[in-house]
Amino acid sequence: MKILFIADIVGQPGRRAVNELVPKLRREHGLHMVVANGENSAGGSGITPATAAEIFNAGVDIITSGDHLWDQKEVMDLLGRELRFVRPLNYPLGTPGQGSAMFQAEGMPPVGVINLQGRTFMPPLENPFHAVLAEVERIRRRTNIIVIDFHAEATSEKIALARMLDGIVSAVLGTHTHVQTADEQIFPGGTAFLCDAGFTGPHDSVIGRQIEPIIKRFMTNMPQKFEVAKGNVMLQGAIVEIDETNGRARKIERISEQVSVVGKQPQ
Repeated sequence: MKILFIADIVGQPGRRAVNELVPKLRREHGLHMVVANGENSAGGSGITPATAAEIFNAGVDIITSGDHLWDQKEVMDLLGRELRFVRPLNYPLGTPGQGSAMFQAEGMPPVGVINLQGRTFMPPLENPFHAVLAEVERIRRRTNIIVIDFHAEATSEKIALARMLDGIVSAVLGTHTHVQTADEQIFPGGTAFLCDAGFTGPHDSVIGRQIEPIIKRFMTNMPQKFEVAKGNVMLQGAIVEIDETNGRARKIERISEQVSVVGKQPQ
């Protein structure tokens, strides 16, 4: 089984990359499933039902999120009705939405997808290390193929959680920093790991935003409006190949694909 994980989709340029490249990647790699982090897909901050629909229509099966979950008020509609959308699992009991989801491609076993949010240099949530163990145990009653999007800042936190889960989940893929790391590997127990999958959107930027306002903020400490940049649009992430009989990862490959055809820009 081959699963594509798409790193943080940033604004309209990121959605355009998904629209143009996901069908191509599905054909070229024989993908069975696509998971994407969509927490920055609406104007570069948050997600709405409209941007989620655009991402699903492009061929994404499950959308994950992170600390920008609440930036658009329309997200409440997604949390209330969309079973293909997940928020971080480690919110307190009673928070709208779900922290995991299941997807099953034709002829393949089901796949569990869990979204977690870190706590180091991040808004305070419940402990993801405790929350994930109970959820993994629950999901493994149905399938041994489990993919985790760990939305976290600290590399040590991401590595520690992946090491803890080695051999009981198929992959732990980091998001949030928007900088793709070069540490893709498969741990001894069969868990694929990448500390950060990067981001999908304009790379002539500062992690997706226009350059000059970011520099001005650092130079002056004065508030600036951080608009989404436009140039050098890329889709980043990873493809994980998993043995569907035992859930162990066979291969992990980083993806960094440039959008080559610029058509009419969707609004």
